[in-house]
Amino acid sequence: MSDKNTRTFSSLVVDGMERAPSRAMLHAVGFNSEDFKKPQIGIASTWSMVTPCNMHINKLADAAAEGVNNADGKAVIFNTITISDGISMGTEGMKYSLVSREVIADSIETVVGCQGFDGVVAIGGCDKNMPGCMIALARLNRPAVFVYGGTIMPGCHKDKKLDVVSVFEAVGARANNLIDDAELAAIEAKAIPGAGSCGGMYTANTMASAIEALGMSLPNSSAQAAISNDKRLDCERAGAAVLELLKKDIKPRDIMTKAAFENAITVVIALGGSTNAVLHILAMANSTGVDITLDDFTRIGKNVPMLADLKPSGRYLMTELIEIGGIQPLMKILLDKGLLHGDCLTVTGLTLAENLAEVKAYPEQQDVIHSLDNPIKKDSHLVVMYGNLAAQGAVAKITGKEGLVFTGKARVFEAEEQALKSILNGDIVKGDVIVIRYEGPKGGPGMREMLTPTSAVMGKGLGKDVALITDGRFSGGTHGFVVGHITPEAYVGGALAIVENGDSITIDAENNELTLHVNEHKIARRLEKWTQPAPRYTRGVLAKYAKLVSSASLGAVTDNLD
Repeated sequence: MSDKNTRTFSSLVVDGMERAPSRAMLHAVGFNSEDFKKPQIGIASTWSMVTPCNMHINKLADAAAEGVNNADGKAVIFNTITISDGISMGTEGMKYSLVSREVIADSIETVVGCQGFDGVVAIGGCDKNMPGCMIALARLNRPAVFVYGGTIMPGCHKDKKLDVVSVFEAVGARANNLIDDAELAAIEAKAIPGAGSCGGMYTANTMASAIEALGMSLPNSSAQAAISNDKRLDCERAGAAVLELLKKDIKPRDIMTKAAFENAITVVIALGGSTNAVLHILAMANSTGVDITLDDFTRIGKNVPMLADLKPSGRYLMTELIEIGGIQPLMKILLDKGLLHGDCLTVTGLTLAENLAEVKAYPEQQDVIHSLDNPIKKDSHLVVMYGNLAAQGAVAKITGKEGLVFTGKARVFEAEEQALKSILNGDIVKGDVIVIRYEGPKGGPGMREMLTPTSAVMGKGLGKDVALITDGRFSGGTHGFVVGHITPEAYVGGALAIVENGDSITIDAENNELTLHVNEHKIARRLEKWTQPAPRYTRGVLAKYAKLVSSASLGAVTDNLD
């Protein structure tokens, strides 16, 4: 393929006598003379040995490069960073997690923009890789395909399947003397057997599914094991697919339309996906210039049932969804019911409806995905709440299993670590509403995930008796009566900043309200006395992030500089 129309960017780098120095450097990294006539495709690899989610992605990048080269393109592999939420969870290091989404997006944009790649294959493993890659692809708007690195296989202990959340919850069980040190050590040693992203419908699998529904991954990319021949072939096909997108001049913003984002939201709801999907979909839409707001999740959620019985609130792991066909049959069910926009374009060059036309139904004897007439919840589990504690919105994950309304007394903590200590010490009791503040995008900074305290609550057996609210966020592995993303956050003077121990708080998922039962005049007096804390960081990436980041209600983005 040597048509200059497919080499819009690389031709500026390598064509002509004056570009001889550029070609000389490229000869050194493996180009031959014929390669300069081919479209250059950047392979954005998130490989590292930081985390099992990404430890295999170098091999997937090689497979994607093979797909490009076999389709008469020239692949160039480059790396970007990843961090591990699972490893850093509950520590100061977790503040870098959401920041990494921006670093990933910026680094991919920087390399592709500088090197003049004509198209991109981006391969992500851990949570922030997915939206980070997608934000970059939307900004660049060059033909591109996203590939999910794939899910991990489950661990096993005493004939029970394990994943990383099993370990977090085992810590709470150990603190409650429900298991001993030997049992905890056994679960720890067996939970993570190899490569791949966390095994439930947590944030990685949620976002991979959302991106497939959005049309930016090849069919089934979200539902393949990390170490499998299917995943290797997915990468090869993605490499070839980018060359076809170049020929047809199909770019990410042609695919990532408002209707496509609505499809992504619909699939996330049906799967019972992570609250982080709200934050990341808002950010991805921002990068495309598509108007998606918190209220779109409410509007769509009124008509879309939760159908998947997947962890953390359900019984099954992603590997068991893969066994019955992944998300494609689910999407066919939703399309046939009129809940998806079938005319949306995808990276196959076909519409969503065309991709789904020959998809087979799930096996009859399965209960991973419920039918539309027997849903787990008749509407969305992602509940956007407003009220005097969340004037600009908050996001709850309410499956109905924990109840729909909770009223309790506030137990206020200025940081996650303080709350965890009280939970493990047994200071938190039935009827408490744990309030963790100054953990928002600016206040943290970085909006840490609260999997450690929520898992400790579950491990203590208090999942239905205690609630937790925060201006931070939650891991996709969190379940229970929890509300996050409270905006305005405490650090900028949101009402969360003036909650006091003993205040009554109601979480109402029936009316979508988060209410502090303190009268307006008292709230006003407390706010008058409140002073903003000093910033926790004044130098480096966290200080820069705190300065630039928007509200969680807008996706916690850093590139709106107006």
